[in-house]
Amino acid sequence: MSRLKKIYQDFSSPIIIVGIMFFVFGFITWLSAILVPYLKIACELNNFQSYLVAFSFYIAYFFMSVPSGWFLEYIGYKKGMVAGLIIMAIGSLLFIPAAITRTYGLFLTGLFIQGAGMALLQTASNPYVTIIGPIESAARRISIMGICNGVAGVIAPAILGFITLNGADEIVQKITTMSAIQKSVELDALASRVILPYILIMIGLLLLAIYLYYSNLPDIDAEEENAMVEDGGADKTNIFQFPHLLLGVLAIFLYTGVEVIAGNTIISYGVFLDIPIATAKFFSSFTIFAMLVGYVIGIIVIPKYLTQMNALIISAILGLLFALMAIFTHGFMSVMFIGLLGLANSLMWPSIWPLAITELGRFTKIGSSMMVMAISGAAVMPLLYGRIADIANPKTAYWIVIPIYLYVLYYAKSGHKVRIVR
Repeated sequence: MSRLKKIYQDFSSPIIIVGIMFFVFGFITWLSAILVPYLKIACELNNFQSYLVAFSFYIAYFFMSVPSGWFLEYIGYKKGMVAGLIIMAIGSLLFIPAAITRTYGLFLTGLFIQGAGMALLQTASNPYVTIIGPIESAARRISIMGICNGVAGVIAPAILGFITLNGADEIVQKITTMSAIQKSVELDALASRVILPYILIMIGLLLLAIYLYYSNLPDIDAEEENAMVEDGGADKTNIFQFPHLLLGVLAIFLYTGVEVIAGNTIISYGVFLDIPIATAKFFSSFTIFAMLVGYVIGIIVIPKYLTQMNALIISAILGLLFALMAIFTHGFMSVMFIGLLGLANSLMWPSIWPLAITELGRFTKIGSSMMVMAISGAAVMPLLYGRIADIANPKTAYWIVIPIYLYVLYYAKSGHKVRIVR
């Protein structure tokens, strides 16, 4: 009995600490759902310009993920997470001068630095939670992390939305009749609303970094890491000899784009459908709540009742159905189906990740870095959506997600099985 208790304690303590990290991921990441419509008003932006919020945050993953993998080789997972938190705190600090001067470029710079810190955190945390237990139940553990992420994702937009978008409908109406000077004063006051929240975020990140540094989170060295994953790469010389990983990287690139489109566009889409901002500002929380439901389902059914492959197949099919229903329905019903994309998306990350990094062996860390780099799809896809929305309209722009779900379906059914045949 004491041996079983020790195993449980050894396993649960790291999971709790990494769960806190995933809560931070969700809190910081999903603030962009509010920052998009908020900065669109405060900085007087069009759709394309407003989605540079997501671009600036997520493009950091493209530039920083592989260097993060190299960085982790030297300092380990734990110190890498600490460094990531400190970098994110620096990015949060930039929001203060950005708000004071109402300079969109400074906001975007702060978001890029936050994204760089997040890339380091993700590069350390995702493989950690994947290899800390059996690979066949990795999706279940990642789903638990997803709940931590999702709970924060529900809380963060609700808090920031209440602070920043309170009375936004009236402000939008008033500034249309104001002089340039009056409008500037009104928008400066609106921009200043983010100062206190981001000071608190910065302090919270620094305190968490201190806590993590002195915590008992164990590091996993290279030998342990290789022993904890199935090594199908003993005869391989480079990462590009794993086609199932490369196809998985593309799957993550496309999927993360859809996830951010669903979460970050739903408020603006509601406003496009003449739904007041006072109501629409809560829509992103609905998307994240739908993701939470999916995570709970994943914890219950994977791997006991449903394999990771079948979970991904079902998720892709649901994504196709919900997206088509959103396009062909109207009003609140259409918005509801965009929100339900959160349910369809919820098990994609937990399923794609273990399918892609299985059998990598000593290449697991660099493979994980490439997977995190692919999160930059969340930078590109919302911009494409925004451009189509400006040219056509926000509803037509949702057609962009259809081929993405089709590719995820391909990866689920056969792409993850592709191996180099010698």
